Amino acid sequence: MKKFDKERALLAVAGPVIALVAAILLTSIVLIASGKNPFEPYRLMIEQATFSDVQVLIVNQASMYYLAALAVAVGFRMNLFNIGVDGQYRLAAMVTAVVGAHLALPSFLQVPLLLLVAVLTGAFWAGIAGILKTTRGVSEVVATIMLNSIATSVIGYLTLSDVWGVQVGNNMTTGEMKESGWVPGIGMGSDAGEIYGLVFLSVIAGVLYWLVLNRTRFGFDLRATGASETAAAASGVDAKKMVLTAMLISGGVAGLSGLPLLLGDAHTYSLSFPTGLGFTGITIALLGRNNPVGIAFAALLVAFLDKASPALDYAVPVAYEKEIATIMQGLIVFAVVISYEAVRQWGLRRQQKRVGAELAAEAARTNNSIKKEVAV
Repeated sequence: MKKFDKERALLAVAGPVIALVAAILLTSIVLIASGKNPFEPYRLMIEQATFSDVQVLIVNQASMYYLAALAVAVGFRMNLFNIGVDGQYRLAAMVTAVVGAHLALPSFLQVPLLLLVAVLTGAFWAGIAGILKTTRGVSEVVATIMLNSIATSVIGYLTLSDVWGVQVGNNMTTGEMKESGWVPGIGMGSDAGEIYGLVFLSVIAGVLYWLVLNRTRFGFDLRATGASETAAAASGVDAKKMVLTAMLISGGVAGLSGLPLLLGDAHTYSLSFPTGLGFTGITIALLGRNNPVGIAFAALLVAFLDKASPALDYAVPVAYEKEIATIMQGLIVFAVVISYEAVRQWGLRRQQKRVGAELAAEAARTNNSIKKEVAV
């Protein structure tokens, strides 16, 4: 049993390591093909990570990535592909900003209310795809992709000046939120800036994700339904209910993804609010293998690539395109899929060999027992 556990741990680590090594090698080949030094960009980015202000930026960005990846991972555990995290997160951030700008309660009520608004908005938007899948059999992939586009249009309409939009310079915003809804950050010095106060929300979400999936009946039912709806139904689990519940939870977590930035820094939703967070979350969830600890490391890695890569534009004597980091992120996705499949196949072969060896040993023991009985 201990040997089997060690092999499982090895397989869990092997996939991400192989993916990262493959991504680095492939990115280096791209650099060589473009006539650039294949090692210098990595040195420059690692050097950036030693600066305190960049470290703060990485942690802040990773907190948002982590929540988005958890939202994706909840779907993955149910064998659902929630591509709509980006739309759910942006719509939730916009609605939360509107509520925060027009409602003023004491801080101890305002902040929980804004968190609840974000969760409910994200869950509502994801729930549309969940209902379509459970009642009409519509693929959640198609539904969530379409809902992303619809969310963009809804946000565009609701931020018009004659609805809830407030023109600030050339940017259309939802207006500044009431200060009672702001979440103060953690000061890291005048040069470094502040870590978002809602970074702890990511930590709490990760702990709850692990506890619910691994220590509750609901988590068991969710994982069982994701592995086999037929088997889960045979054990009394309502598969359709679990699909809808998983989509609601995934959307609710997605709704929280933008709050570290919204409540900790921006205090308004505008056209410049980050996009693509949900798609990055897919990469991070894959790289972290849907494990809360693995996702944390993957979120920090991707945030590091994002925040350290701008320095490549100013490298001396040769400047590098910061899109190198984007290429690397894309290659990580390919490498993750390929390496995980390779590791899975290797694990299956190892398992088959072990079972074969055990069966052969059992057959040998049976034959020896028969020979002894005949001899007697």
